[in-house]
Amino acid sequence: MDKMKTSFVRIRDLREDNDLKQRELAEILFCSQRVYSNYERGELDIPTEVLIKLAKFYNTSVDYILGLTDKKEPYK
Repeated sequence: MDKMKTSFVRIRDLREDNDLKQRELAEILFCSQRVYSNYERGELDIPTEVLIKLAKFYNTSVDYILGLTDKKEPYK
């Protein structure tokens, strides 16, 4: 899978695995639901600060979200 596509798929999968709605995640990230939806569809690049917030929220690494590793566990 294309690494850029991986990040969009992974943030959607992480959200769905945690039974969250886009609106709920948008509130956590202090953005609109539309902006968050654009992240998931790959229509908007995910800013570094948002990637970091997502990794911390899901207790994973930015590398996992970006598709650089398949290990969900965060670095120690």
